[in-house]
Amino acid sequence: MQVSRRGLLAGAAVGGGLLVAWSLLPRSFDNPLAPADNEIAVDAWLKIAADGVVTVAVPQLEMGQGVTTLLPQIVAMEMGADWRQVAVEPAPVSGAYANLPLAAEWAPLWQPLIRALADEPGDILLRNWAQDERFTVTARGTTLAAYEAACRDAGAAARSMLAQAAAERWDVPWEQCRAENGVIYHDGKAASFAELALEAARFDPPDPPPLKTAAPTDPAVLAGVDASDIAPAFPRLDLPSKVDGSHIFAGDVRLPGMVHAAIRHGPHDQAELLDFDASLARGQRGLIQLVRGKRWLAAVADNWWAAQQALEAIAPRFGSERPARSASISQQLESHLADGPGTVFEKRGNGIEGYVPNVARRYEISPGVHATIETTSATARLMDGTLELWLPTQAPEQARRAAAKALGMSVSKVVLYPVSAGGSFDRRLDNAAAIEVALLAREVGRPVQLTWSRWQEMVASYPRAPAAGLLAAQTDDEGNIAALRMRVASPPTMREFGNRLFDNQVSWAAIDGLEGESDRFATAGLAGPYGVANLSVEHVPVTIMLPTAPMRGQADGYNCFMRESFIDELAHEHEREPMSYRIAMLGGDPGMADVLQRAARLANWDGGRPGSGQGIACHRMQLGDAVGRIAVVAEAGAGEGGLRARRLFACVDIGRVVNRDIALQQIEGGLVFGLGMALGCSTDYAEGLPTHRRLSALAMPSLDDCPEIVIELVESVAPPFDPGEIGVPPVAPAVANAFASATGVRLRRLPLLSALP
Repeated sequence: MQVSRRGLLAGAAVGGGLLVAWSLLPRSFDNPLAPADNEIAVDAWLKIAADGVVTVAVPQLEMGQGVTTLLPQIVAMEMGADWRQVAVEPAPVSGAYANLPLAAEWAPLWQPLIRALADEPGDILLRNWAQDERFTVTARGTTLAAYEAACRDAGAAARSMLAQAAAERWDVPWEQCRAENGVIYHDGKAASFAELALEAARFDPPDPPPLKTAAPTDPAVLAGVDASDIAPAFPRLDLPSKVDGSHIFAGDVRLPGMVHAAIRHGPHDQAELLDFDASLARGQRGLIQLVRGKRWLAAVADNWWAAQQALEAIAPRFGSERPARSASISQQLESHLADGPGTVFEKRGNGIEGYVPNVARRYEISPGVHATIETTSATARLMDGTLELWLPTQAPEQARRAAAKALGMSVSKVVLYPVSAGGSFDRRLDNAAAIEVALLAREVGRPVQLTWSRWQEMVASYPRAPAAGLLAAQTDDEGNIAALRMRVASPPTMREFGNRLFDNQVSWAAIDGLEGESDRFATAGLAGPYGVANLSVEHVPVTIMLPTAPMRGQADGYNCFMRESFIDELAHEHEREPMSYRIAMLGGDPGMADVLQRAARLANWDGGRPGSGQGIACHRMQLGDAVGRIAVVAEAGAGEGGLRARRLFACVDIGRVVNRDIALQQIEGGLVFGLGMALGCSTDYAEGLPTHRRLSALAMPSLDDCPEIVIELVESVAPPFDPGEIGVPPVAPAVANAFASATGVRLRRLPLLSALP
């Protein structure tokens, strides 16, 4: 019998029978969505109340991306529910909500024993691992890929159960009933979901439940109308509470007897708390207790300000055996880029063998900070052997395990209540606060809320990796590329992150364990969409004393900058118009050629001639079968502060659009985030500490600095691609290319302002 990737049999038992590998069988779970009185639970995804309210479980962290609207919308559309009666409930941690596409994407990080059997969402080993590990991580824009099918099935199951209840009343075939706006209809008869809900519990849905013919798509897109001036068909469910201030974020949690904690961390990396003089805070009103960790000091008081002021007075002293320094990081990147050993992760044709580049450029990337408006906050209560946690986390099960390990208790004794995050950009993939607040709750013996100050957010957060890139090409006299070498030197960030997330390693152990090992994630997006016949993409690992972490846009965020800047330089060096130069290399991706041309029309592209202040860039991202394409034209030039972006025009193809309003919000947010990374959001490090202490020092665009943004969405029936990250990568190169056309000055370092004299 041939062993396939998607199904395994352990082998033949004695006598010819089959020996079933029980560990490979599908798991079953208790329903994590418990119904209340007068409610029925259809499955793990939704329940229906006798008043007609449909409650949908959301297992992903809401951090502004609209997931608490998107998944309920899919259920409502498939079910035929009235959107005004749809509610949302954060789902508890459960294997029922395993994020299989992300588990497959990150398989190199959790390192399955047989990787080829666990690198696609349908693989049994991967499914079992993700379910057993309760892997519900929110990252990489995998929400639709992971959960759309399950939400459609849940909606279809509920619709069929309600239809069966109505059909029994009317003595008609249930298949002839239809659901619309929260009502079941048949000829002239009608019954609301509220009337039928409790009766529906007596019926079982067909297996599989019958789906509607059409996949969920925004009605405005289906109608082919411009929805920019009309109310969205599915307005965000979280919007009213965010407007009136009732939405619960981490800092809003209040418990009886709760106290507040502030904290001071040591510098990066492997710092230790040396000493402090507690008497310096003796007069601080409200101070309750000081708690000493090996690498931090916390003050607990009846209010956060008192705790913070106590730490300011004490000024604890830390020592580090290997403090991060920007100068040494730059030297390491430079030396490794020049002659360090690397790994080629993508090769086309002969690669660079036999070719001698005649054009080469070097690019630099500084560490980038996440710069969330909401600083880290978490609340914990340890009572009767059970630890309760309230924190915004993109990796809830990993947070539970980290806290349990810190207290030496079973994970089953840790209860996590998810709360929304005020922005994340992948910052909430780190669970250090879960460990700290758990230890504080144990030491204080009362519920405690820990809040990091802005300075501590800068000190203790792990930045996006610094990098250096060398791009070299052999071209003919007309600029046609015969061979292209793309070499990037950077820490193996994602593998380092994987060691922390999955193995609960401390930062320096995660770094030391990867000495000299390359990371394929570091080359993400570098090759791009161009059909260069001979190409080599290489990562050179660099060990630095600065822990690093993923960030919105991933490595695509800076690899696109290097590639699109280099392509632009080649075009100008050979007097080729930048857009047509790109299109000439896109024979294998007509979709990208289309979005480039659409963006050019949108911006009245004039060819990027000298003095025009226009620049163009494009990028492609892929997750499974879903592909996202974007082209951006920027108008920029010299201005206050050295560089100012005036307008951004973007054409975006993200496949089928499920919610147009959210898609536009996320793309626009990604463009602004990309602009922030282009102009600032970076810091140097001196003796392990960031040189910038406040948001105001990061040169982020204010509302007044934000350019006019025009976005065109391409209509498509292709699988939907998440709109949250696609807007980030092309902004920096488009702005850099625009600045070069406006001033003749080519900027090859991010942030761009750091490259100005």
